[in-house]
Amino acid sequence: MPRRWNVGVAVALVFLSLSACGIWPGSGSTVRTAQLPDGGVEHVHGLDVDPADGVLYAATHYGLFRIPGQGKPTRVANRMQDTMGFTIVGPKTFLGSGHPDALMEPDLPPRLGLMRSTDAGQSWKSVSLSGQADFHALRRAHGTIYGWDSDTSRLMVSPDNGVTWQLRAILDLADFVVGPDDPRVLFATTERGLLRSSDAGRSFQPSRGPALAVLAWKRPDNLVGLDTGGALYASADGGRSWTKRGSLGGSPEAITTDKNSLYAAVAHKGIFASIDGGRTWTLRYNGSPAAG
Repeated sequence: MPRRWNVGVAVALVFLSLSACGIWPGSGSTVRTAQLPDGGVEHVHGLDVDPADGVLYAATHYGLFRIPGQGKPTRVANRMQDTMGFTIVGPKTFLGSGHPDALMEPDLPPRLGLMRSTDAGQSWKSVSLSGQADFHALRRAHGTIYGWDSDTSRLMVSPDNGVTWQLRAILDLADFVVGPDDPRVLFATTERGLLRSSDAGRSFQPSRGPALAVLAWKRPDNLVGLDTGGALYASADGGRSWTKRGSLGGSPEAITTDKNSLYAAVAHKGIFASIDGGRTWTLRYNGSPAAG
């Protein structure tokens, strides 16, 4: 048995615990039918940086939060939308999915499909698959939107900004990334370990990389991921080799990169930042958000 599968039992055990936080499949397919209590910046599903102003955003069970460099986060539009899949694709332009705020938007279906915001999350418009899909992971690369629907385990792509979708593969995953310089290359984190696709997500094979939980890949020379214990691994050669750097010492929820910075959310610990490639981390936020 290849060495990369020696961690299989440990990853499977962590898979169960991460399901409770909505990271791994199994937790998100339960549709919320009642308003959630205000948990603030907890259960982070996605992190990304708005190029309009460099501000970090966190998509959570309890709404979308704007997290400034100093001061407390604020909930965008005071909306407690359970934003699952989340990515920023341009200045003030966000893509999202998940479940609506039951009090503010009682007429919306429980599964929001693909949504788009062009005002930094102040308002959202449905693009497609409303009532049909619950994307837990969204990416945009090479003019294509990639989405993974947690209800059906379908990895799908849209070449027309989310209007129509094509099926690529069916697999259970926690996170995935698309090669920034090669649309044929994808990596996916699963309970079986790290998987790689060389045919644009149509098929996946085991990779020699570490057993990771969340991934980020915005530069060709900077593929990064956190393992289930919070250790940061980086690859400068497209995933052929990996280097272990620092550790956050907890269960990761999300990671993103921006220029020379890394940002990561860790369950029950907060949101952290690193300016040295993940070797050391500083606490960016852990506490109560400001009123929004």
